[in-house]
Amino acid sequence: MSTVVLDNVTKVYPGGFLAVDRLSLRADEGELLVLLGPSGCGKSTLLRMIAGLEEITSGDLWLSGQLANDYAPRDRDVAMVFQNGALYPHRSVRGNLSFPMEIAKTDPNMVRERVVELSRALHIEETLDRRPGTLSGGQRQRVAMGRAIVRQPSLFLMDEPLSNLDAGMRTELRMEISSLVRALGVTTIYVTHDQVEALTLADRIAIMNRGVLQDVGTPAQVYNDPATAFTAAFLNSQQLNLLAATVRTPQNQFIMLDFGPHQITMPWTDPRAYAVSQHTGAQIIVGIRPDGLTPVPEQTEGPSFFGRVRTLEYHGHEWLAYLEAGIPAVTVPEPPDPRRHMNGGAGGNGKTRSIMRRLLGAGGSSEEEHTPPPAGYGTHRRADLIVRLGNRPVWRAGEHGRVAVDVSRLMLFTQSGARIDPPRR
Repeated sequence: MSTVVLDNVTKVYPGGFLAVDRLSLRADEGELLVLLGPSGCGKSTLLRMIAGLEEITSGDLWLSGQLANDYAPRDRDVAMVFQNGALYPHRSVRGNLSFPMEIAKTDPNMVRERVVELSRALHIEETLDRRPGTLSGGQRQRVAMGRAIVRQPSLFLMDEPLSNLDAGMRTELRMEISSLVRALGVTTIYVTHDQVEALTLADRIAIMNRGVLQDVGTPAQVYNDPATAFTAAFLNSQQLNLLAATVRTPQNQFIMLDFGPHQITMPWTDPRAYAVSQHTGAQIIVGIRPDGLTPVPEQTEGPSFFGRVRTLEYHGHEWLAYLEAGIPAVTVPEPPDPRRHMNGGAGGNGKTRSIMRRLLGAGGSSEEEHTPPPAGYGTHRRADLIVRLGNRPVWRAGEHGRVAVDVSRLMLFTQSGARIDPPRR
């Protein structure tokens, strides 16, 4: 098994394109760490730097305590599974599985035994004498996984291995990857843009955007306590409600989040109250998941929004309502474009104290500055509140409705997208 430490790693391609920006991250022995983010965010570049297929522009890579920047790929003891499988088309499945051991001059009897044993574990024993071109996508990916496993490396690198498969096959192979990796106990770094894969597979998730580390933690941490607005928005099956609100403290009696036509109050007993009060008079971003809003009768008291139901959507297992509430919505704040950054534009890496605490442990601390609001922040657009209605709609399009707001589930962010945290205890 291997530990992987990336220390302030940066990758700049010819022409000045910044693909990975000063990223620090650690994968512990036996851990399944998922790199999650949209296409083009730098996660595959990061994986290729670990494998030695891309040079590191600056920063350090440590493998099992050894500085590995200058190690050749063959000296890193890693096995990589690519998106397309990357099998040898002229060799049979048996030949693909045995090839790494043949190169290592392993005893032929042991090779045969190992290939048969592995093919049974991967449910591809009936395909051993077939060529890759005759296999289904799922079978090819099983062979690719087997070829990586047969080497018994200290580190697995998987670059979106399931993205070319249909939904049913992805679910089946996802479970098999999880069980195989954990049974082998090999450190694994897995790249995906699919939030379901990340949440179901990972011991920890590292979320990237535009080459910048946005958040890192267990699936529960990054979902329930996201460090940035980008993390909160990206980890949602439905679009996250991101709304602009002004913080007020009327006569210092309570915290008020002023959304314009609606106001939500937060008592001083709320653990976030003091941190939010530091933004009095300023605009912040409030994130609300669709299941944090509950349809209620018009006369219901307590924190709520109201508006006209613009449309309903049927998703099979549930209905979603789009409620026009007149609240200005905001887009997800993002780091500056890397190309502008390299040409002297606005800088900043968007990390927060929450990220660094998770990287360094409970005793670590960091006082990094936050990025300024990106251009276009707060641009007004139609502010439809997305509300989950369950399997039976309680409204019809055109009607007026009211939703209760679970204040404890509001996620509060600065204009730069950094989480407004309660004070440390």
